[in-house]
Amino acid sequence: MQEVAFTALVHGVYVVTTRAGDRLNGMTAAWVSQVSLKPPLIMVSIAPPRYTHDLIKESGIFAINVLTSDQVELAKRFGYKSGRKIDKLAGLDCLTAGSGAPILPQAYAYLDLKLVHTFTAGDHTLFVGEVTEAKILHPESQPLIFKKSDFF
Repeated sequence: MQEVAFTALVHGVYVVTTRAGDRLNGMTAAWVSQVSLKPPLIMVSIAPPRYTHDLIKESGIFAINVLTSDQVELAKRFGYKSGRKIDKLAGLDCLTAGSGAPILPQAYAYLDLKLVHTFTAGDHTLFVGEVTEAKILHPESQPLIFKKSDFF
């Protein structure tokens, strides 16, 4: 059943970034969705053991960086190791969103969010944020679509 869900449902690939004090981190996510137009709300689903989960809960802010179709390697950089052990942003140029969250300037687009709700959903937490800032950085590019074969 899980295999069908992962194959049949279409998701983009995103890097969720956050800042809590002087601690910055980012993680790759595919479970991101718009949930409201007024106000503009976006949801990301993150497992509690992830370092980004703790930082978002502490800071109340996060950003969604929408990757471009040629950024599978960048997605892997943020997906395979823990930010507790390495600085995933080291050596990358970053902008700073209004919230203070890091923004990847090479991303297709970004959304800066203020946390407004959290919900437990099975083995994940749904973080719902209100969009405070958003910009398409590279309109000539196409967003990256998750394909299991790119990551496993």
